[in-house]
Amino acid sequence: MIRVLENPFYYLDNFHQVLQWIGERYSDLLNDDENAFLQRFPALPQPSRALFVRMVMRKGELFRASKLSYPEIGCTVSAAAPLAAEGWLDEDPLVTLDELFELLQKPEIVAVFSLAGHERSARKAEQLEALRERHDGEHRFSAWCGEAAPDRAWRILSKPLCDRLRLIFFGNYHQDWSEFVLSDLGIYRYEKVEFSPSARGFRSRRDIDEYLALHACRERFADGEDPLAVLADMPPPSPDNEWLHSRRHKLQFQIGQQLEKLSNWPAAFSVYEQCGYPGARARAIRVLEKDERFGLAYEWLQRAQAAPESEAERQALLRMAPRLRRKLGHMREPAHKRTAVERLDLSLPMPAEAWWVEGVVRDHLWRDDVPCYYVENALANSLFGLLCWDAIFAAIPGAFFHPFHHAPADLHSADFQQRRAALFASCFAQLEDGRYRSTILANRALKDGLQSPFVYWDVLDDELLGHALDCIPAAHLRKWFERILQDVKANRSGFPDLIQFWPAERRYNMVEVKGPGDRLQDNQLRWIDYCAEHAMPVSVCYLQWAE
Repeated sequence: MIRVLENPFYYLDNFHQVLQWIGERYSDLLNDDENAFLQRFPALPQPSRALFVRMVMRKGELFRASKLSYPEIGCTVSAAAPLAAEGWLDEDPLVTLDELFELLQKPEIVAVFSLAGHERSARKAEQLEALRERHDGEHRFSAWCGEAAPDRAWRILSKPLCDRLRLIFFGNYHQDWSEFVLSDLGIYRYEKVEFSPSARGFRSRRDIDEYLALHACRERFADGEDPLAVLADMPPPSPDNEWLHSRRHKLQFQIGQQLEKLSNWPAAFSVYEQCGYPGARARAIRVLEKDERFGLAYEWLQRAQAAPESEAERQALLRMAPRLRRKLGHMREPAHKRTAVERLDLSLPMPAEAWWVEGVVRDHLWRDDVPCYYVENALANSLFGLLCWDAIFAAIPGAFFHPFHHAPADLHSADFQQRRAALFASCFAQLEDGRYRSTILANRALKDGLQSPFVYWDVLDDELLGHALDCIPAAHLRKWFERILQDVKANRSGFPDLIQFWPAERRYNMVEVKGPGDRLQDNQLRWIDYCAEHAMPVSVCYLQWAE
């Protein structure tokens, strides 16, 4: 691949790569405007295509010609003409006063509006407020400025179309055109997955349109619109797309949370009742409790306790059950007993220089023969990711459909493990016969620096990895990995902060650190309970500052 700095049109080549990719894989899903763009864009002169892509990749839709200066393009005014002829660019757009202020600098504003006295020296925001009283509506940029600001302004009209093409290529809106540059520069490197040419993120035009409609609702909700109005405009769910169902349920869950904040209990319950997002059922019970509908809340709680959706829900139900039983006058049930965990109480002087609680405890526990590391979620996830690399990056249908995946698209799906059951079983079998060590070391060397949803490359140095493989029994690794796979999204976090190693004894201990006034979080409690239940060494350290 030609390095970015050696090819001044690298961004244009990347854009063409996207268009070609979409044309080869999604032509049957494109609308007329999108198909027409794919056919007509390559026929434009290179400077025009380059200018168009430069504007697409910049923020906003309005640009001043004088600010678009690129040596490889040359005269941008000439390059813009074919774009205007295609209807993709407005060469003299209608501009509001607010937009004009975004385009002009303060001296230009003074000249355009002939400001004098206090208005001339006022801050730009104050000038805008004063001029709003005298100017309203939209005017052409040339009509606003005349000879006072001799420049051109352009509005790119095809940015929504290009955003749709970007969505079709990446399957999401959080990745953008910079992925190509970061990859070309070697800043981000991706595993090369040999997926089928037929692999694609969207299976129908309905999928694309539903994603766009959900995204629009999400943007409105983020901008503070009435949550019930947003909810009413959400598109009906597609019948067979679990991925879009998940996005829909997540937005519903967020709307339910907002309705809770507004104390609209009936509306919040109605949203949660129809929502399949993790945690929605527990929130529904909590809302019923807040609305003092204790009988119905207890019915929901009993159904949930019979078949909890996750460890997190089971934990929440155990917390709610005593309150509801008390409100309904039921007999008190025996309290849930947690497995005993070793407690370590420390009283240490507060460091004079910059410090962090986990670092203070780590340094206190460190001995030459008992090294102690701050790892939190990094170590267990990294070991899992390295052992199971081939399973995670297997070319499962629908999991990969472009070259810039840092994780499978279905990573958080309920059937992530099930779809790769045989592959994960093969990985775990290595924990039984000892091959896991060589696999982890080989993948660390071979895959070093590649994007991964599990591996923390900057944490996993030779010393830490060596101690981990020497001191953590394979049976314990298997228990960690099995729990991660049970619920990847929930169980990738919550691991204890520190890990101690006794290399001479080939053993270890995990330590969760809590400073003054701090308490264990729910996901930390779940991991600590799990480790204690399976006889994996873990302790909780409570630090107080010595007087």
